[in-house]
Amino acid sequence: MALQVFTAVTGAAWESELVGALDRADHGVTVVRRCVDVSELLAVAATGTGQAALLSAELRRLDGDAVARLEAAGVAVVGLVEPGDEPAADRLRKLGVRQVLPADADPHTIARALREAVAGAPVAGRDVADPRSALPVFGVPEQPPASPAGEGRVVAVWGPTGAPGRTTVALGLADELSRLGVSALLVDADVYGGVIAQLLGLLDESPGLAGAARLAASGTLDAAGLVRFAWAVRPHLRVLTGLARADRWPELRPRAVTAVLEEARRLAGVTVVDCGFSLEDDEELSFDTAAPRRNGATLAVLEHADTVLCVSGADPVALQRSIRALGELRDVLPDVEPVVVVNQVRRGPVPGDPRREIADALERFAGREVRCFLPADRRATDVALASGRTLAEVAAGSPLRTELRALAAALADVPLPTGRRRGLLRRASAG
Repeated sequence: MALQVFTAVTGAAWESELVGALDRADHGVTVVRRCVDVSELLAVAATGTGQAALLSAELRRLDGDAVARLEAAGVAVVGLVEPGDEPAADRLRKLGVRQVLPADADPHTIARALREAVAGAPVAGRDVADPRSALPVFGVPEQPPASPAGEGRVVAVWGPTGAPGRTTVALGLADELSRLGVSALLVDADVYGGVIAQLLGLLDESPGLAGAARLAASGTLDAAGLVRFAWAVRPHLRVLTGLARADRWPELRPRAVTAVLEEARRLAGVTVVDCGFSLEDDEELSFDTAAPRRNGATLAVLEHADTVLCVSGADPVALQRSIRALGELRDVLPDVEPVVVVNQVRRGPVPGDPRREIADALERFAGREVRCFLPADRRATDVALASGRTLAEVAAGSPLRTELRALAAALADVPLPTGRRRGLLRRASAG
């Protein structure tokens, strides 16, 4: 049976000739619909009557979300660009188009690319907002990639509801990484209540992550664009602020956030991402079609991070929430192995030795070893909050700052200037 193909290359002078050539029986391709815009293409893709789509780079309103929706419907995508138009080809690759060819390629080559794209297409029916629907970006065969793969690491700071201190840990780690000479990018991706801008005394109306995500969705994000949206807080530390209002969460689509992280790997040695707490995906119960997910950005970050830190509080209520959250993470993203960090450790809420009791509880009920304990230091954190500065600036000798510095060194695998032993992530701190 011939491959059923949609086209959306309207306005191109070569469209009619190409469609006629592809319909020849010896190519094994049949054009079943010539679409005039992205909306029509997405509508026909949802009907399941085609297996592939042929797009031109000039198609209006084509973005990464549209490509993801086509893939979710089981429609493979091949892009066509004017011969020699490398910027257009690079944009399509950034949008996630699997194959990009010059428009003057012979019909046999284009038909073969369509069949190859279909062979590697995802299974239809996966939700568009599911981060696992994101595919690696492939360029034209026998051509180098548009830009080298980033070598930087991504560290996701996540944890249950109840203010266990995710943002304090994320900010502290990014600041200490920069003070250890590691280029760091701090990203506020909390779709429920990001406050990194307030903690650092920055304007919360700046575009930040939302602006970078818009460029990523259009396939135009590069290192210069990312730098333009990031605040330079201190040497080696940049910050992408979060959403000024929680109701703006639809601006952070999973595919766009993933693209921002990939560009961040090229910009910074370590990217620290402050995530939202929730992993629920109840949106799919409210819509008959693929719907945006508020927690899709969090899932995308956790899926693509090199290290996931699960930040827990140190009281019985916080520990119960953490145990449940770790179980939910195991169900949703079974391949993610979080590193458990217990914050706000102090005597009182837990009887006996708090470190030993907490370590035993998490090992028994969650099957997780505690890799780091962060002591409570309310006075230092209050001063930092009131002044819009970091712990290192207001309380250099704080025990909390000391432990965050050691954790940052372990994450980046760099030595501590004090000569303190490394390997924090490979040993329990229960003693």
